[in-house]
Amino acid sequence: MVPLFGVYSKNSLGIGDFSDLKLLVDWCEACGNSIIQLLPMNEMGALFCPYDSESSFALEPSYISLEEILPEQNQNIAKKIEALRKLLPSGQAHVNYDIKKEKVKLLWEIYIARESDNETELKKFREQNSYWLDDFALFKVLKEYYEGLPWYEWKDLYRNHDEKALDNFQKEHKKKILFHIWVQWQLYRQFKEVRKYAEDKKVLIKGDLPIFVSRDSADVWAHPEFFKLESAAGAPPDMYCAKGQRWGMPTYDWERIAQNDYVYLKEKLKFAQNFYDMLRIDHVVGLFRVWSIPHNEPMENQGLNGTFDPWDERLWGWHGRNLLTVMQENSDMLLCAEDLGVIPQVCTDTIRELGIPGNEVQRWVKDWNNRHDFLLPEEYRELAVSMLSTHDTPNWPAWWENEAGTLDEALFIRMCNERSIDFVRIKDKLFDVKLSRHGRLRWSNKVSSIEKLTALLGKTPGEIGDFIRMYENTFQEKEKLWKQLGLKGKMREKSDSEIMRAVMRLALSSRSVFCINLITDLLCQGDILKGDPYHFRLNTPGTISDKNWSLVIPLPLEDLIKHKVNKEIHKMVASSGRV
Repeated sequence: MVPLFGVYSKNSLGIGDFSDLKLLVDWCEACGNSIIQLLPMNEMGALFCPYDSESSFALEPSYISLEEILPEQNQNIAKKIEALRKLLPSGQAHVNYDIKKEKVKLLWEIYIARESDNETELKKFREQNSYWLDDFALFKVLKEYYEGLPWYEWKDLYRNHDEKALDNFQKEHKKKILFHIWVQWQLYRQFKEVRKYAEDKKVLIKGDLPIFVSRDSADVWAHPEFFKLESAAGAPPDMYCAKGQRWGMPTYDWERIAQNDYVYLKEKLKFAQNFYDMLRIDHVVGLFRVWSIPHNEPMENQGLNGTFDPWDERLWGWHGRNLLTVMQENSDMLLCAEDLGVIPQVCTDTIRELGIPGNEVQRWVKDWNNRHDFLLPEEYRELAVSMLSTHDTPNWPAWWENEAGTLDEALFIRMCNERSIDFVRIKDKLFDVKLSRHGRLRWSNKVSSIEKLTALLGKTPGEIGDFIRMYENTFQEKEKLWKQLGLKGKMREKSDSEIMRAVMRLALSSRSVFCINLITDLLCQGDILKGDPYHFRLNTPGTISDKNWSLVIPLPLEDLIKHKVNKEIHKMVASSGRV
């Protein structure tokens, strides 16, 4: 699993591009892997978050390879490309997204300088994608006209789709509108070429369909009737996120979408199918019920004060099954479900009955109620994708060093306040302060029983059942996994290549039909990522930072293809029987 922005080649222009995906295919082949799972490739908005996109359809222009569309013998533009390569070089620790506006400027110059296009092919592309393409191009030019303001702050005539006003605007800005259509056509062609290259190498491409789209998006502007603009999507509080999460995107009005025969959903799938063999359904539980937060709720409350939509739990099963059935009946891609977090049983049962693989993330695959220990590889779900980490978690070494055997400090404080327990008084008695960091509390080994826990908290077991459950599932978590991995000697706090190979073998040997791992977890076996592994994470949910969605691996793909770690990965994949 890899974000395209996270890799680069010696020819990249500030960020990974479609031509680099071919090198990624070659690397997969060298390692014995047969699936590349990408993060969403949709055009990103101002925060450059792939899951908060400006469109459910349009591709991100940053990923275009300019050299592949450069007019022949145009030395002026070629020199500008080389100057930009020096100004915003690839291979930095994090992507500088200034590259996007610079690439778009050069795309405009290429568009103006081009001598001819395959007009028949362009016309066909426009006709096949008429549902979304013209609206998107108009949205982009209007957004430029309003200097980046969100659509809900535009002039009423444009915000509310006054037909005459929009018609006049289109006539006045025809060339720029056609430019954005042309850019999407070029991106489409390059991505299709990558798909063909991967097919020839017998490598499957797995896409990612974000369940939501940005409030400030072409989708919401073009079809406001399909969205509940008074609501913001998120996730309820749980043991990993004390206040829950508020993502901010509007929730769907599925009743209105159904009245339109689900065309909006079907068209998303139709376009995605051009590029992908498999498709990850982001936050699949949101198709059953979504955590809906009032849009005017104070931001500091995150997801605390939301409600489920639909509120009637009896509707969840029908709702999710209906939407998933529509998706299956309108796509040839193999659908896979991201079913992480607090998942009602009806969701788990439905995806199993429909033959849709779920996710098995090693750190969470446990017997939570009886053994309070990690499941063995043969106990994983067969209809699932096994993995060590996700894009929203620390990579596996960072989890091992900072989070295994811990609990969320903010959540624990809140639980103490609810029971009138003095957290400051008991903190040093319950937790190992030296091993507690990044907002996580590591249990002290001295708290060796439930009896000691209850005594320190000064409550009866009946009063602190949730504390006990948390303790049972996290106390000495590292020691339990060390034993399961069959590692010798005293448990080591720091991750190393031996520990990584052991846990990677566990994931590969699981009975889950697929095993897809973060590129950073794979590279941790080769001593490629130097320093604190906590710095090598793709995203920290609930935060806005230039470190989110910008991580870049520290070597070009040409060197990765030749790296000695490939033989080690291939050996593990082969020994698992997955080749």
